[in-house]
Amino acid sequence: MQPNHTPNFDELPDSAFVRQAQLIPGLLPFSNATLWRMVKLGTFPKPFELGSNCTAWKVADVRAWIEKRTTAAEASAGAEGGLQRRPA
Repeated sequence: MQPNHTPNFDELPDSAFVRQAQLIPGLLPFSNATLWRMVKLGTFPKPFELGSNCTAWKVADVRAWIEKRTTAAEASAGAEGGLQRRPA
């Protein structure tokens, strides 16, 4: 591994932690303010406090949240005639 190399989210074990900068803007399609609003509302997992100025999320929790959202979207789209992915 190269110095200062941040592993791809998919390469991380479920037991790893990710910081906010690793989630936004790359993995999650919303702003920092929206992330914290969702945490406060309980619609996104709460982070762990690893130190006085360090919070991070368990990779497993973020993956479970993404899976839940994907499954819900697919179920909703199935009732409406199918889920279509956006072109890359």
